[in-house]
Amino acid sequence: MWKLLKYLAILFVILVLVMLFNTFRLSSKQMADISPAPALAIGDSVVGHLASAIRFRTVSNADVTQIDSAQFEKFIAFLAKTYPLVHAQLQLERVNQYALLYSWKGKNTGLKPALLMGHYDVVPVIQGTERLWKHKPFAAEIAEGFLYGRGTLDDKVTVIGILEAVEHLLQKGYQPERSFYLAFGHDEEVSGHNGGKKIAELLAARKVELEFVMDEGGSIQVDAISDIPKPIAFVGVAEKGYTTLTLTAVGDGGHSSMPPPQTSIGELATAIDRLQKHPFPARLEGAVGYLQDYLAPEMPFGTKMAMANRWLLKSTIISMLAQSNPGNASVRTTIAPTILEAGVKDNVLPIEAIAKVNFRILPGDSVAGVIAHVKKAIDNERISVESNPKFDTNPSPVSDTATLGFRLIHRTIKRCFPGVLVAPYLVLGATDSRFFSQVSPNVYRFMPVRMNDEDLKRPHGTNERISTADFKNVVRFYVELIQGS
Repeated sequence: MWKLLKYLAILFVILVLVMLFNTFRLSSKQMADISPAPALAIGDSVVGHLASAIRFRTVSNADVTQIDSAQFEKFIAFLAKTYPLVHAQLQLERVNQYALLYSWKGKNTGLKPALLMGHYDVVPVIQGTERLWKHKPFAAEIAEGFLYGRGTLDDKVTVIGILEAVEHLLQKGYQPERSFYLAFGHDEEVSGHNGGKKIAELLAARKVELEFVMDEGGSIQVDAISDIPKPIAFVGVAEKGYTTLTLTAVGDGGHSSMPPPQTSIGELATAIDRLQKHPFPARLEGAVGYLQDYLAPEMPFGTKMAMANRWLLKSTIISMLAQSNPGNASVRTTIAPTILEAGVKDNVLPIEAIAKVNFRILPGDSVAGVIAHVKKAIDNERISVESNPKFDTNPSPVSDTATLGFRLIHRTIKRCFPGVLVAPYLVLGATDSRFFSQVSPNVYRFMPVRMNDEDLKRPHGTNERISTADFKNVVRFYVELIQGS
């Protein structure tokens, strides 16, 4: 018995030593000795240009016949008038009518080009919520240092920020070392299939190979993690896939005075309940692993030790992350019933009950795997399960951080925002950048704007806004990024 205890004690000491060794060998992945970028003479005109852009109601719609095409045409004409050098010196192609692709030839044609992208369509303001806005959502009013309006964060800020930077550089007579493409979609908010996807397919058909792609996505979060007091710039290296499955239960119908033991609604409710009680397995590899690799060295000792020994404490870390909705979504494919349809009258049994369930798919899973999981979890052949292949998207590949593109973004963040930590992460939503893995393995997602927890609710929500100082920094960031390429 004593020998057994002795051996266990020895094993425990060895385990502790291994954990300590793993912890102490962690070194910071933050670039050091990066000099701050010089001040850039950016006037208030750039804010005025963003304000003008916000006033165009470029609201996208899955039914293209329902969009206000005049607003899209006026926005494109506004760009041509506001950025004359861009339109004189870069080649512009209109792809599928409203998507925009600019080509900027660099000095060294031996270098692979890079692509900066965003989208200029916006989501509508939910009817009846206009009164909740401090300033009208399409008036683009400036108050207390903020520009209010739909698109100030998602995502005219990116489109106008890039164009302002390029126009500024052209005014200085600048020509980039490598060539650049600027790609601006017009339907990202309703799938991107007619805009961003068409641009990506066009470049692929021309056999263009890009050094890197950068789209919207992460931001600089000033209060992201309680254990880390510094702001963190989250750079998306992957994004989740997307599918919405339609679950349908069919019953006999009839009069509600003589119901069967389980109606079509009851059967569908049981199926949804079973599905939510069978979540997808959680994983820590890929983009989530990258995030922990970059942030672990910056954490207090206890948390750092846990992150340095994920091989041992994986289940504990997953349990901690799963306590919050964003944390849980970062480690597993999520299940979200969003629409229920059944019945037309309170005394009539519905024949058909329909539910739409949205899934955001973790890299490593797939649309096909989601369908298989749902059918197995429901375990009811009377419930049909159908997807819509037109809008299904598998997760993006995970882009490496040991690339020129990521290092350039990392360095530019450090130059423009001294004191900010940089961390790769998994984008939980969807962007147009997911279509561009066919022309580059190095696809990144970052928007150089500081945001707190309240600001994160503003895109697609109420009182979307950006500080005028932050927008000037957006322009400065893209100037630095292009010059550093």
